[in-house]
Amino acid sequence: MIAVNLSDEDRWKKYNNFSPLVSIFKKFHPLNEEIERRINQHTFPISYKKNKYLVSPVDRNKFLFLIVKGVVRGFIKDGDNEITTWIAKENEVVGTIRNLWVDGDSEEYLQALEDVDLVAIPHVLSEYLYENFPEANIVGRKMMEVYYRSAEERAYLCRISSAEKRYKRFLVSFPDLINRVSLKHIASFLAIRLETLSRIRAKI
Repeated sequence: MIAVNLSDEDRWKKYNNFSPLVSIFKKFHPLNEEIERRINQHTFPISYKKNKYLVSPVDRNKFLFLIVKGVVRGFIKDGDNEITTWIAKENEVVGTIRNLWVDGDSEEYLQALEDVDLVAIPHVLSEYLYENFPEANIVGRKMMEVYYRSAEERAYLCRISSAEKRYKRFLVSFPDLINRVSLKHIASFLAIRLETLSRIRAKI
């Protein structure tokens, strides 16, 4: 396990003395005291300023991140172009999915679009919980169902032929992001030119 040079009490003092990840997991299934203890012990809070990278391809990422405050995007590069593949906000867990729990490189970048507060979740902790606690597997399965539906929605958005219809679908599917994310990132996410998106917004 990865240790942090803070006591559990000091580490989580601003969060009522326990990791916010515990509350997220409990929404999916009750947890026993040992799971809560290990989460409190082996996760830790971390913050990034707006526009900073949480992860880039030069990193060998060993964490997932629970977003406690702020917005994060994932993107890849195609030459000089940045292609936004997802945008996430509070209470969502993010990471470089292409090498999740697998040793290997990833082309993904994770970038803070606002000042963000996060909980870092070591991959080794996830693996330990899955291997030793049936409850963790139930939580993991239910969380994966949520994120699979979100991924399916993103895939559907990409396949809508009309740029205007894609934007209207975005407004329905992600209404709380429209005023928090720059238009250039929304345009990239929707595979629309920024000028086209501006015209659509002016029209509707």
